Amino acid sequence: MPEKICSCCQRSFSWRKKWAKNWDSVKYCSERCRRMKSSQ
Repeated sequence: MPEKICSCCQRSFSWRKKWAKNWDSVKYCSERCRRMKSSQ
């Protein structure tokens, strides 16, 4: 499976079925990281 690095925590995360349609635009490994990045 493909992997990416999270823009917030710098950890690697792998492809998930829920991201199948928009894998190219996924930047964060979780909702928590997405919220943390938007609040900074």
